[in-house]
Amino acid sequence: MVGALMKVHVIVMPKQSVLDPQGVAVRNALKDVGLETVESVRVGKFLELEFKTPPSEMKLEEICRDLLSNPVIEDYTIQYHSTAEA
Repeated sequence: MVGALMKVHVIVMPKQSVLDPQGVAVRNALKDVGLETVESVRVGKFLELEFKTPPSEMKLEEICRDLLSNPVIEDYTIQYHSTAEA
């Protein structure tokens, strides 16, 4: 029997007001290899979590805020997706 899983994507990015030195380094490297039109790059994290029984929205927010991101310098977004177990 195929069971439904809940897939959650968490995207963590530096806040717009925070300098992103890793993004600057990537932008400069892209320009060095000939991609002259790139204006800016921001480097973040993408996490994919799968649950048989998803946590509450409040618990997931708490985990993202306290464990997966640094709220002083990073913002995060949570995207919920349902998927079928293979």
